Amino acid sequence: MLTYSFDNVDVPLYEYIYKRIREDILNGTIPPGTRLPSKRTFAKNNGISTITIQNAYDQLISEGYITTSPRRGYFVADIKDIPGTPRTGSVNLEIKLPAERIFPCEVDLADNRTAPDNFPFSVWNRIIREIISTRGRDLMQPSFCAGVRELREAIASYLISFRGMLVDPNQIVVGAGTDYLYGLIIQLLGRERVVCLESPGYSKPEKVYRANSVRCCYAGVDENGIDIDDLRRTPADVVHLSPTHHFPSGVTMPVTRRYQILAWANEKDGRYIIEDDYDSEFRINGKPLTPLFGIDAGEKVIYINTFSKSLASTVRISYMILPEHLANKFYRMLSFYSCTVSNFEQYTLAEFIKKGYFEKHINRMRLYYSRKRRDILKCIAESSMSTFCEVVENDSGLHFLLKIKTDIRDEELTLAMASKGINLRPLSGYYLNGEEKDLHLFIINYSNLDVNDVKKAMDTIYEYITDFREII
Repeated sequence: MLTYSFDNVDVPLYEYIYKRIREDILNGTIPPGTRLPSKRTFAKNNGISTITIQNAYDQLISEGYITTSPRRGYFVADIKDIPGTPRTGSVNLEIKLPAERIFPCEVDLADNRTAPDNFPFSVWNRIIREIISTRGRDLMQPSFCAGVRELREAIASYLISFRGMLVDPNQIVVGAGTDYLYGLIIQLLGRERVVCLESPGYSKPEKVYRANSVRCCYAGVDENGIDIDDLRRTPADVVHLSPTHHFPSGVTMPVTRRYQILAWANEKDGRYIIEDDYDSEFRINGKPLTPLFGIDAGEKVIYINTFSKSLASTVRISYMILPEHLANKFYRMLSFYSCTVSNFEQYTLAEFIKKGYFEKHINRMRLYYSRKRRDILKCIAESSMSTFCEVVENDSGLHFLLKIKTDIRDEELTLAMASKGINLRPLSGYYLNGEEKDLHLFIINYSNLDVNDVKKAMDTIYEYITDFREII
């Protein structure tokens, strides 16, 4: 006879009985084939209702722990093939995740996030409330594979006005982050392609390509952008680059080099250029240069941009513009995909652009970043580090390079500053081809950087490198 203690039971009674019987079955206390007491007998012996026992037995039957036979009763099933014992109580997962930082970071000179105070919360809130009140039916409709029409039209209108790019909205594909769009491009072009990446360069595209079994090769970067001779020496079918503002060097590719890259793409069928224009809106002096896509006459350029830089790092809305033949291929092959950005965000961003708020925001942020850049450069020039460093800057983007005049290895200086709460990121760490160089060049991202923090960092670096000089 099954007898259990019902003191201090903190779950429904039927659930408690179900768990106790299941536990006894799994640990062999009640062997297979054992006949269980009838509902009435079980209930009477334990002083509980038959309904409670019925619910417990029903749960055990549904999970296959016991069986029932008309007029014979309930029997324990043969469950010898069920491995292990189910977890009970709280789950304690012991998965070792890589630590983001060994040392706590007080000043992050490489932080590329946008400052929270710069996001247009009030306008965004007003628009999304209007969208919810007026577009309820549209919000609940499945999104088109390339994104809602209103957003693609708004992006196309913005591009013709501010980038000189004549684009059909049907060429635009919206996705949640450029990582997702890279995956679509791989499927469109095929995994047998060889992709050439800039080195030094941003490592995320390489990781996405390799995770999708795409072979990668590398070409160097000179003062005009990707080295065309290096590119020609590779077996690449596709080149992935950032001509407007290369990361991390900051180089802006001149028109002559752009036409050389287009000439390379047109030399063979099946060659393509992936143009990552990630922070092109923030050119400090003058308007942004015309993208490669805007001067491409051979349908060789796939253009990618994101709102993560222009609005906020956590706004995971990006888009790509496909040449006409690839756009048609996308709709033939990949239209079964659902758009990965919610309708709420798409309609809100569409209104934000159409009503001119995006243009106003960009203009305001250009002025803001221009002043911040000036203040930070002034802080460095007036700091104790002024005689030990040189700023290598460009008129585009939200970062510049700081050349530190020292014999200390990049890795050693980086680790030393990390131990003092300063996050420095050397340019030498961005070489994708495994080449290690002590360039003594360090990235200063100023989008979310406070001038007072810059002064603190300069003083800390100065103290360390001067102590090092005295030692040697």
